Amino acid sequence: MKHKIIFMGFILFLLTAVVAFSDIEVERLDPSVFEKPHRPGAVFEHDGHNEMAGIEDCAVCHHVYEDKNLVTDESSEDSLCSECHFLKKTPENSIPLEVAYHKRCKTCHFEENKGPVLCGECHIKE
Repeated sequence: MKHKIIFMGFILFLLTAVVAFSDIEVERLDPSVFEKPHRPGAVFEHDGHNEMAGIEDCAVCHHVYEDKNLVTDESSEDSLCSECHFLKKTPENSIPLEVAYHKRCKTCHFEENKGPVLCGECHIKE
């Protein structure tokens, strides 16, 4: 029993050391387009997220609209969201950037009953 406790303590120590001293950089969405962001960019590891969620079609998130109609089989993956979604609502685009991010992510998370939906679950302080 004593050896088991010592072994478990050692494993816990190793895991803590790996996390504390790892050089893993956290991927975040870049909030610099916002004039005065209230929170840090959302933590988002693109490829890992898509693999875990089983998303193979880029257009699921990187959609294209013309005249407010979804263009099927076309993707905007080489464009920034801010190229189509502006900070404020406009006649050309009725969904501002912040709303577009939140609506795209949270709607899917609610539908799938998976993933973060609260502010602090995505916008984690550095």
